Amino acid sequence: MNRSNSGANLPTLRSHNAALVLDLLRVAGGSGISRLELAERTGLTPQAVSKITARLRAEGLAAEAGHRASTGGKPRTVLRLVPDAGHAVGLHLDRDELTVVLVDLAGAVAESRTAPLDFGAPAAEVVAAAADAVAAVRGEGGRPVLGVGAAVPGPLDHRGGVLHRVTGFPQWDGYPLRDALAERTGLPVVIDKDTNAAALGLALQAPDSADFAYLHLGTGLGSGLVLGGALHRGARTGAGEFGHQTLQLDGVLCSCGGRGCIEALCLAAVRRGDVAEAARVLGTGAANLIGLLDIERVVLGGRTVAADPDAYVRGVRAVLDERARRDGADGVPVPVVAAGGGDRPVAEGAAQLVLAPLFGRVGGTEAHRDPVRTEPGRDSRTDPADRAPDPAELG
Repeated sequence: MNRSNSGANLPTLRSHNAALVLDLLRVAGGSGISRLELAERTGLTPQAVSKITARLRAEGLAAEAGHRASTGGKPRTVLRLVPDAGHAVGLHLDRDELTVVLVDLAGAVAESRTAPLDFGAPAAEVVAAAADAVAAVRGEGGRPVLGVGAAVPGPLDHRGGVLHRVTGFPQWDGYPLRDALAERTGLPVVIDKDTNAAALGLALQAPDSADFAYLHLGTGLGSGLVLGGALHRGARTGAGEFGHQTLQLDGVLCSCGGRGCIEALCLAAVRRGDVAEAARVLGTGAANLIGLLDIERVVLGGRTVAADPDAYVRGVRAVLDERARRDGADGVPVPVVAAGGGDRPVAEGAAQLVLAPLFGRVGGTEAHRDPVRTEPGRDSRTDPADRAPDPAELG
């Protein structure tokens, strides 16, 4: 494997089937998994699995983790993922703070830093600060880095890596942040909304969990949605602008230009120190979201929630319980939990924007998980449309 400091080249991961195997190694953790189990779970032939794992070992991505007793014949060799064979940088650019993490292939944080940030400063200064933070967590050790995932306030164009009119910061409209960061860092870069990044990270921690909404209350208010087993960005990557639904037609003026937005009402209560009211407003918005999408779980996060998570969970849950009672005797309240970690889940989720597709997981959960059937002697198709995406194309 190329371990140059300008990014790691992982040719093995161009194979769809190799991504399936690598993901099972990741899920198995340090205890590992045998080739026979890999064949059973992927549906690939033992010969195909042997060829794939041989390449993964040659690339330094997999290693032996001991042996497991067999019911017959010789003991089975167990394989594990090598977490430090690759890393990704996760970057959270908030309105007043920058958080950056270096994450290994298993999702463990190797380095992290937090620093003040003025998102209203000239774009060149913000990009320079972000690039310096990336360099700081990479260090001088030459650890292989696959790319940078950057999470920022929306709205934005996820595919093009271009910001739109960020609420309160209209000067960012049309700015090509992805390309600017890639030029400054020398690494592939993926851009997404902060709430989407956090939802992605949470979905990968529990990939079999129900659909959920992640509500992030910090310097602003937004949501990340996991629907139908995938991160939902919408037709124009603008889904999740939760904070700008109108609750009061003649309410307080919001920084977006509208009135009575849930973000304006919620943040006004926070500034007054009225946590109960802020939670009630947040719960009202969550109830509207549940009524529209029939989601199964609400996850609360962000710095403001982290300051008093029990109060926010309790307040949002009270509103949802009342809605369930009002809906009838069979109404079952939607569970509400706090993500914890303040803004760290956003930065960690941003790193997963780079890593998730390498394991065949695109958009927050699983991509097509069936093995690719090919002619004898081959274990993956070579059509470029089926290769694991280049980090520059991730997400």
